[in-house]
Amino acid sequence: MARIKLSFPDNVFCFETLMQVRTTDINGANHLGNDALVSMLSEARAQFLISLGISEGNNSGQGIIVTDLATMYQSESFFPEMLRFEVGVMDFNKYGGDFVFRVTKAETEQAVALAKYGFVFFDYLQKKVTPVPESFRSRFA
Repeated sequence: MARIKLSFPDNVFCFETLMQVRTTDINGANHLGNDALVSMLSEARAQFLISLGISEGNNSGQGIIVTDLATMYQSESFFPEMLRFEVGVMDFNKYGGDFVFRVTKAETEQAVALAKYGFVFFDYLQKKVTPVPESFRSRFA
């Protein structure tokens, strides 16, 4: 199977947040576990959306649903390192696009991972995909 290769333009990243690697994020190999990194990516995405005043779900039943995830690990990370999560949005289509992430060690700027989440807008009441709201798309034009 071919290896995943991710690459994103620097100008796509429009938000950043810092998170510390916790002892509970460490796996049996004594470094940041992939499951913990996925949780941290989800937290970075949520903080990004909140910074824009966007809820991942609302009272009308419409929200965002993740369709796929690709991660390219570049180096180990250890407790108690501080990680910088840069977040952006790209590759829009009719129903969604990609959240993209660049994760680096805050102190040294060493690359830790690149990742992308595919997403679509979803109506949870009708159980169907819906078009990207123009109010969302226009923030990234």
